[in-house]
Amino acid sequence: MINKKVGYTIALAVALGAPFLMYPVFLMKVLCFALFACAFNLLIGFTGLLSFGHAAFFGGAGYVTGYALKSLGLPVELSLVLGLAAAALTGFLMGSLAIRRQGIYFTMITLALAQMLYFGFMQAPFTGGEDGMQSVPRGKVLGVLDLANDLTLYYVVLAIVVAAFALIVRTIHSPFGQVLKAIKENEPRAISLGYDVDRYKLLAFVLSAALSGLAGSTKTLVLGFETLTDVHWSMSGLVVLMTLVGGLGTIVGPIVGAIIIIALENKLGDVGSFIARITGVEWFNTLGDSVTMVTGLIFIVCVLAFRRGIVGELGALFSKKPAH
Repeated sequence: MINKKVGYTIALAVALGAPFLMYPVFLMKVLCFALFACAFNLLIGFTGLLSFGHAAFFGGAGYVTGYALKSLGLPVELSLVLGLAAAALTGFLMGSLAIRRQGIYFTMITLALAQMLYFGFMQAPFTGGEDGMQSVPRGKVLGVLDLANDLTLYYVVLAIVVAAFALIVRTIHSPFGQVLKAIKENEPRAISLGYDVDRYKLLAFVLSAALSGLAGSTKTLVLGFETLTDVHWSMSGLVVLMTLVGGLGTIVGPIVGAIIIIALENKLGDVGSFIARITGVEWFNTLGDSVTMVTGLIFIVCVLAFRRGIVGELGALFSKKPAH
């Protein structure tokens, strides 16, 4: 089996060369959602907390960053930090209320609070309402690198995502991460060992929210707009789907899940048209309008046949020792 460091090196090499083979904006969108899924997985996969309100951090930070860039004219670096800070603060407030409950009650509280923010963003004058926040400028990094160039922006986004991913990996393998795993496996046992479980949960929730906000802020910078879609509850459902398809509780699973789901959303129509040309069956031309149905089908297949997700199942397969 490939060593993890070697695997990460190969993946980084592929990412560095990818924009010369594929459309950079599409790749940047995939990177943003991969970070979002990894941040969410830190909470559900390693702490055991199912939040259905992460869209509030993802989209909320996008609005803050967009407003800072467009209306306040702030530098890119400061705008991204403000988006991250807003998501962390929202996560602290939401988490302080939600962690008092467990299971489905925790999930429903996060959903309710996120929907409150959704309606707030819908009414707020600076968000543009249902029309969204448009024409967000990209600006320059360090006053030198012009992000109007897609290739330049791609490598900036890649650096942000790699740094955030490294932080997530370091957190998982730290003593703090081990306590989170213990809470997930047996919370009463963790309490009996003297750990302040609620404090650890809250810290994990805030960290997950902050990184989700960084993903949303970066996405706004890439696409140049922010809409209510990113703060709607369906976005929270989408990141759950990415994590489950890729592999809950695995390190790279959410990245794989994000690649699959975003590729389906953006390329399914092209694939359908290609199949229609080859087979002569016109029905395949409608695949682009059936993204939700296809992703739902993938989810059902994963639940029934790949309970541990794609990466989880592959890891279990390769970890089996051959019989002697």
